[in-house]
Order: sequence, then C-alpha cells, then structure tokens
Amino acid sequence: MKTKFGPFLIIVFLLANLTVTSQETEDSTSLQIILEEISETYGYRFNYVFATIAKYRLTPPSKELNIKEVLAYLQAETGLEFSFLANNFIAIKKAPIKICGYLKDRDTQKSLPYATIQSGRLSTISDDQGYFELAGNEQTEVLTIRYIGYKNIEREAHLFPKNECGIIYLIPQQQQLSEIVVYDYLIRGIDQLSDGSYQIDFSRFGILPGLTESDVLQSIQALPGIQSINETVSNINIRGGTHDQNLILWDDIKMYQSGHFFGLISLFNPLITQRVSLRKNGNSAIYTDGVSGTIDMQTDPNLNTQFNGSLGLNFTDVNGFIDTPLGSKSSLQLAARKAISNFVETPTYTQYFERISQDTELENSGINVINSDKSFDFYDTSLRWLWKPTKKDNVRLNFIYASNELVFNENANFNGSEVSRESSLLQSSIATGLQYQRQWNPSFSTSLHLYNSDYELKAINANIQNDQRFLQKNKVSETGLKLQSKYSINEQILWTNGYQFIETKVTNLDDVDNPIFVRLNGDVLRIHSLFSEVGYSSKDRNTKANVGLRYTNLEEFNKHLWEPRLSFNQQFLKWFSFQILGEFKHQNTSQVINFQNDFLGIEKRRWQLSNETDVPVITSAQGSLGISFLKNGWLLNVVGFYKEVDGITAQSQGFQNQYEFVKAIGSYDANGLDLLVRKQFNRTSTWLSYSNLNADYSFATLPERNFPSIYDITHSLTFGISYKTERLGLAAGWNWRTGRPTTQPDDAIPVIDGAINYGASNTSRLPDYMRVDISALYQILAGPKTKAQIGVSIWNILDKDNNINNFYRPTLQNTVNEFTQSSLGLTPNIAFRLFF
Repeated sequence: MKTKFGPFLIIVFLLANLTVTSQETEDSTSLQIILEEISETYGYRFNYVFATIAKYRLTPPSKELNIKEVLAYLQAETGLEFSFLANNFIAIKKAPIKICGYLKDRDTQKSLPYATIQSGRLSTISDDQGYFELAGNEQTEVLTIRYIGYKNIEREAHLFPKNECGIIYLIPQQQQLSEIVVYDYLIRGIDQLSDGSYQIDFSRFGILPGLTESDVLQSIQALPGIQSINETVSNINIRGGTHDQNLILWDDIKMYQSGHFFGLISLFNPLITQRVSLRKNGNSAIYTDGVSGTIDMQTDPNLNTQFNGSLGLNFTDVNGFIDTPLGSKSSLQLAARKAISNFVETPTYTQYFERISQDTELENSGINVINSDKSFDFYDTSLRWLWKPTKKDNVRLNFIYASNELVFNENANFNGSEVSRESSLLQSSIATGLQYQRQWNPSFSTSLHLYNSDYELKAINANIQNDQRFLQKNKVSETGLKLQSKYSINEQILWTNGYQFIETKVTNLDDVDNPIFVRLNGDVLRIHSLFSEVGYSSKDRNTKANVGLRYTNLEEFNKHLWEPRLSFNQQFLKWFSFQILGEFKHQNTSQVINFQNDFLGIEKRRWQLSNETDVPVITSAQGSLGISFLKNGWLLNVVGFYKEVDGITAQSQGFQNQYEFVKAIGSYDANGLDLLVRKQFNRTSTWLSYSNLNADYSFATLPERNFPSIYDITHSLTFGISYKTERLGLAAGWNWRTGRPTTQPDDAIPVIDGAINYGASNTSRLPDYMRVDISALYQILAGPKTKAQIGVSIWNILDKDNNINNFYRPTLQNTVNEFTQSSLGLTPNIAFRLFF
C-alpha cells in the first residue's frame, strides 16, 4: 500500500533544515568583523594577511571574556595562531602543521638516512631509519627532498597525510650510479661512496678536533692514508706522493694554489664549497692528471628560492656569505674573506707568522741586516651563479680570486748611513668557469664546460749587502674545454663519453739588476683526450662497478697514452663489502725547488711543464683491495694498496742533502695498509685509524739507486672522538706518527773540502710526531630566521715541539750546523658566526 505521507515528510524535513541553516548563518559573523569589534572593545589591533582570515565565519565570543580567553576561543574555532606583539598588536597567522615521513629506496626498500629536507628557511635531515619531521604550512609550503644518487622530490605540504607519517619512495638517479655505502665514515657528513671515493658534505658536517670551522683541505687529512709532513694544506701527501701530484678541482676548474698563509689555511671558502670528493685510487675516466689523488670540490648545484647568508669572525679573518635568488630561475652565491692582521694581531696570527718565517729571508736576511715593518694580508672572493631557463637546461658560472701578500723592510747601516729596502712576496690565483648542461630526455644528457685558471708567484728580494734586487716570477695559465655525454641504457647501466682539451702555459723569470742577469723560460703544452666509461649497478644495488678507458694525445711530444680505470664494490652477507680499485694516470706539470732561498725561502716551489728531456711526463699505476664490516654502529675498514710512479725528478722531492742540487730522473713505489675502526653511540662517534706506508725511491743515475722516500711515514695513528647535538659540538683528537726520514752527516768526517760529507740517504729519522687537538661549537642563538654560533679550538694543546724538518750547513771551522723547523705550537682559535 502506497503511503500518502512520503512527499509531505520530505518537504517538512527540507523546510526544517533550511530554517536551521538560516539561523546558523544569521548567528555567525565573518572573522574580520569580529576582529574589528574586539579592537573597539579591548583596544588591541590585529596584524594579518586578509587571505588568512577570509574564509572564516563563526559566532562572536562572549563579551564577558577577557582578551586572552577571547583569543583562546578564536584559536579553537579557526585553528589560527594568535600571538601578542608590542604596542597592543596581535599577530594572526596560520598554524604550522607537522610534516613527517620515512624515506626509502623505491627498488630495495632500504631506509635512506641523512637526506636533506627543506621548506623555505627551515631544513632538517632524516635519521638512521630515514625518518624526518618538519613544520610546514598546509597551503603554501613546498618541501624539497634531496639525496645523493636519487632524483629530487618537490611536494606541497598539503599533500602529506595529516597526523600520519607515511613512506616516501625515492627513485634512483639513473645518471649517477655511485651511492653512499658507509654513512658517517668518521663523523657526520663524511661518507664513503661505492666508487671508492670519500665525500664530505659541509651542509651536514659535524665537528673535527682542532677546527672551529670547516677548513676544506684540513678536513680531508682526517682520513687514513692522507697527511701533511709539514702540517700545511699546500703539502698534502696521499700514500707517499707529493702535493703537486694531487689534482685539485673547484667546480671542475683546475687550481694551482691550495692555501692561504702560504699553506696554513685552505684557499677554498667552505661557506660556498658544499661538497668535497676525495679519491685516492680508482678515479673515473673523466678525470685527467693527478697521479696520487683527486680532490674535487663542488658548490651547491640547486637553485635557492630564499635569501640567506652569514657573517663570521675568527682569529685569522673576517668573512661573509650570501645566497640569494635572482627571480624564479636564477640564484647567486657570493663568499669573501679578509685577513684581520691589518687591524689586530691575534695569538693564532702570531703562531702562523712564526711558522712560515722559520729559516727564511723573512727571519734572517744576513749579518748586520735587521728586518722590520713586517706585514701580511690575504683575501679571497668566490662566486657561483646558476640559471635554469627551462627544466632541461642548466647554466653555471664560477669565479674565484685569491691573494696572499707579504711585505717587509730590510735595514742596515753602511758607513753611518741607514739603508732600507722593501722585499715582498705575492701569491695569487684567478679563475673562471662556465658550464652548460642539458637533459635531452630522461636517459640522455650532455654538458659543456669551459674554464681558465691563472696562478702567479712573485718575489722581490732586496739584498742590501750586495746592493742587489732579485725578482722572481712563476706563472701558470691554463685553458680547458670538456664535452661530456651520459646515456642511461637502463636503470642499471650508465654509459659516459667525452672529449677534453687542455692548453697549459708555464713561465719562469729570474731577474737580477746587479750584475744584470735575466732568464725567462716559457713552455706550452696542449693535450687532447677521449674517455669512455660504463657504470653498472645490480637490481638489488649490492654490486657496483665502473670500468673506463682514457686516451690522451700529447700534441708537442707526439705521445699517446692509454689509461684504464676500475672501481668495483660488492656487498655480501648483509654486513660486509669488498672493494677493488685500480687506475693508470699521468700528469704534465710538477713543482720543483731550484734553491732553498727561492721566493724568499717561504714558498720556494715553482711549477714547471714536462718537456720529455730533463722533465718527463709523470705516469703512475696503482691498485688496492679493501674489505669493510658495518653493523650496529661498528665500522671496520681495511685497505691494502700498491702504487708505482715513474718520471719524477730529484728537484721535485725537496732534497736537502747531497742531492739538493742534483738533477736526476727516477721513480718511487709505495705499498701499505690503511685501517679504520669506528664506533657510533647515538650522538657520539669515536674512531681509531692506522696507516702503514713503505715508500722507496729509485734513481738510476744517483750513487744510491734505491733509498727511502722523504715521505715514507711508516706508521701513523689517530684517535678521535666527536659529540654533536643540535646546539653543541665537542671533539678531541690524538695524532702520532713516526718521524720523516732524514740524512745525517758522517759521524767520523762530517766535512770534506768545505762540503758536508753525508751518510746514507734517508736512513735516519726525525723524532716521532705527536699532537693533541680539541674543539667545541655552541649555538648561542636559535631563532626562526636568525641563529648564531661560537666555536673554540686549540691546536696542539700540549704545546709539543715537533720537528718537521732539518738540514745541515758547513761552517768555516769545518764543523756542521744543524737547522731544525718546528711545527705549530699551542694555537688557539675562536670563531663567531651569525646566520640570517
């Protein structure tokens, strides 16, 4: 039976609903009007963006409430944040929401720790489980997730689930098969990659002993097998090699100068240098010279959408950095440093100045000659500009300029008259680079890179006693071009090919005014190279391999070089990995010392080009095997290596014995072991590293064909501990190594015919070296847009007097004087930095 009341009941229901809705609408008021009424009643004014409150309508609060109760009511009804400001103002803004998630590899489901997540000015890093948490804005904020070896993710905040932390899968980057296999190799920010290289990421860098700030080239010396026998960044020795045997790149520009203060401070500003890759062996075929190692520094490759910067001051310099967007498709980074020695002399400056002055013209210009008005200055400027006109095209422009200048007066009294002359030393570098990249499709990309790098070392030695002015110059000018393509055959195989052209010109000048003598030598060398490399990654990512070949034609010598390269990494039994590295390399430039007092005896090394007569092309071959165990914060890494380097000259080794002025061509071989044991406890990392090295020379034309290398540091031990929280960082380290080899005069007959009679070469050693360093960092201000930190460090806190070099000179009485050079003593440093 059909009911007659159905339509009637529906009509009644609709009318009732309309009545209720109409009543609610009449009772509710727009938030804007409510705020105006509150201003009249309570005397407060509101600061807000209209779009923030436009959509809200609600019942006005009771007038019996006080202002705090009114704001609590409005916040409960709208979800907006109300906060009191000065002068009776109240700010209204959208309440932040918690954005969280777990980052995982799409293919292997492995967690991805230490990824960078950024939202406007806020940023964080995922933890060991790939978890991150960040405050965001529900409507407008865009989060960017970056992780090396994976494609970047950009996602609006409102797309993240509320009150839930879901899984976010990152897709492996087909164009970059190398990935991190050991996180936090020593401390946070130092990682080991599958191609055998080590990467330092300064955006998440922890703290190392003895450093208040992130010195680029001091930081890499914390790794096993890398040290400096004279404590400088201009003499970094990788497995028995000299400093000039290291390829140093800054955004793919080859640099011929590496230090300020003539080697005591890194030339490269860490504020603009985001990542450093160190390769001791197994270099990719894309790299050219550097028979001992490669130090590849890179700026941030990503556009910045928000302005940020910093200002800093420490005991050596004042520095600044800005990173600013230039529209939506471009951004600019600019960093600068300037020594403060012109304004104040700090304990750090005093120690540094005394260190570089030892046994030089600066310390002693001769009998009855007094040096005065000593001044030193250094500064640098670095620039990186990015432009992305389309999603497929990227343009990068780089510029760097750095200078060191030392000036002093030599004073003497001749026949009752005071005579004063100025001596000086200038060391500078200027370089520019331009790179264009295009991603033609998801599988194929190309890049073109052009650069020019100039280096100059100039000294004026005013010799008062001989009424002589001695001018010396060493110049290097290099122009390079590299064209490179990458083709992803599939997600497992990447094929890289390219061509590289380099033209290098080296000029050396010696100019004496009394008697007049001028010697000017200039050499030019052009090389053409082709390279090809195949990278492979298994589906489970447990197997990684890179196999490459590089061909080089040395145009002037009609010489052809074929150089294979290999890196292989295999993970097995879940906790273990096995690694094989190998390479053949060459280099066409080297540094030599003609006389120990060249360039005032301070920076006495000069660059020279190979000529295939008395300066051959240096070639090398090396291989290494390594195994690692990683579990529960424990890391055990053992690497054995063997290296042969042929074509070195005696002048490039810095001999100060019977071979100091001998010209000879030879080789050296080095073999040894690098060992690291590291344990992490929550926020603490401890490590013990040991290196064993056996390095020997071979010179066929010298009386002693084989003898130990002066870089043969047989045993080296380092123990370190680092503790880091969000605001506090502490670190301490102990360094010990056997003394460097040295040659002593014969005990029975030390001098023959006015010349020192030396014993067997490099069979004695200096005393063992030992140093303890500490450092601390504390964030003293942490605001939403501004923060500040202060750092304190003490290098060689025990003030141990370490001998790092010695040499001998005969006297008129046919005896021998020994001269020793000491390391830095107790050297404090304090740094303050303001971020904005």
